[in-house]
Order: sequence, then C-alpha cells, then structure tokens
Amino acid sequence: MNYQTFQPHPDLASLVKFYWTLQVPYDANNQKQKIIPDGCIEMTFNLADHIKRYTSDTDYIVHPHPMVMGQRIKSYYIEPLGHVDSFAICFYPHGFANFINSPLKELADTETSLDVLFGEVPAKELTLKIMGAGNTQERIEIIEAFLLSKLNEDSTIDRFVKSTVDALVSTKGSVPINALLKEDISKRRQLERDFKKQIGISPKQLGRVIRLHSALQMLLNEEGESLTRIAYENEYYDQAHFIKDFKEFTGISPKEFLGNENMALSSLFYK
Repeated sequence: MNYQTFQPHPDLASLVKFYWTLQVPYDANNQKQKIIPDGCIEMTFNLADHIKRYTSDTDYIVHPHPMVMGQRIKSYYIEPLGHVDSFAICFYPHGFANFINSPLKELADTETSLDVLFGEVPAKELTLKIMGAGNTQERIEIIEAFLLSKLNEDSTIDRFVKSTVDALVSTKGSVPINALLKEDISKRRQLERDFKKQIGISPKQLGRVIRLHSALQMLLNEEGESLTRIAYENEYYDQAHFIKDFKEFTGISPKEFLGNENMALSSLFYK
C-alpha cells in the first residue's frame, strides 16, 4: 500500500485537514479492511476500480463514484474490486458544512454521490477534471478552486458549534459538554440540533470518536505501551472502560487489533 498526505492551501487550512492518496495493486489474496471512525468527513475520487462496502457478512454495496462519506459512528469493512488508486479530501469535523446547504445528519454513516450534493453538471465537470489531471498536485489545484468557489457566508458554521469542535479536538474528546455550556443546560438541545445539522452527529458521539482516534494513534505509535496508561492518557475511567469502548467501535480488543490483517489499512491511516 502506498499512502501519502498533502497539506491544503492556507485559505482552506481551517476547513480541510489534508488531502490523501492511496494506491494498492490488485491481489486476489488481499484481505477486506475495516475502516474505523475518525471524526472527519471525506470526499473521495476512485481513479481506478470501484470499492465495495459490506453491509453484513455477505451483503455489500458498491461505493458511488465519486462520493462523500459522512460522519461515521460505526466501523465497516471495505474491499476493492480491482486496483485501488484514490484521491481524497479529508475535512475537519466542522469543515464540510461550509460548502453545502444540506443537513449533515443526512450523510452520517452513508456514502453520497457528488451530484446529490452539488448538482449533476458541476459534479460531472469536477469529476472529469480530477480524472483527467496528470498528477496529485494538479488534482489538489482543481479541488481547491472548486471548494473556494463554493464557500458561502450563508452556510458558514455556527460559532458555538465550531468552538465546541475545537474544544473536543484540543482535549482529545474528553471535555464534558456541560462544561462548555457553562451550566446553561437549556443550550444543550440547541447545540445538539445544530451539531447534527452542521457536523452530522452529536457532540458526545464526536467526542467519543476523537478520543478513540487519539488512543488508537498512541497504541500504534507507542508499541509496548500499557493499555492502562493509554486509557488514562485519553481520559478513560480505566483500562476496562477503554477496552469496552474500543471493542464497541472496532469489534475487537486493542491487542487483537495489532497485527490484524483486516486492520492493515486503518493502521496505515491512523499511524
């Protein structure tokens, strides 16, 4: 697997986390890969063959081409139908809401074709440009011109939603939502509504995903570190709480995750 990341233009750096590319030659022995929630929304262009997502042990759907993957609160398996050559835009949790007017809760845990979000003609024109580009840098220039043209003051994200996301990211998902509300619990329902519209999931769900992301990075990058220390560093009550949360998102324990063939792609993304 060849996975690379690229930084966005400064004008988009507060909304776009990074761009990434992935190339995986087709191999009949390749294992299906589990994708774990990371708190981000992604727009993906498959430059080669399609990819399928499993909806059960045997059933699957084929990813739209191209597509936006909304906020994920569940892990899922994917498997390429041939050679993988992907170019993608990874948006911060609050980022994608600045480019569309549709409620993001409608995109959660699902793939949405670009023509549904941007219209058939603009989506087709963008796709043709991306597919026809000669290299990654050209694709980045094309997508940045498209995104900058879509920025709209009317769809700018609510300041309190943005500050809540910033607080969750800076504390690795551990800050209590009530603490952000400064005891004004009456604001909680409004925040929940605005969050689901502009982020796609609730503040609590995003916090859990961000905390898992931080723990997973520590697990992968500090091999041999005790699960107890990882748990406490990421504000879990104890090791048992960490393992329970980890299993809920991934389906396996932290120790089973390491070296698992089905987790190779997630390990690459998170490391």
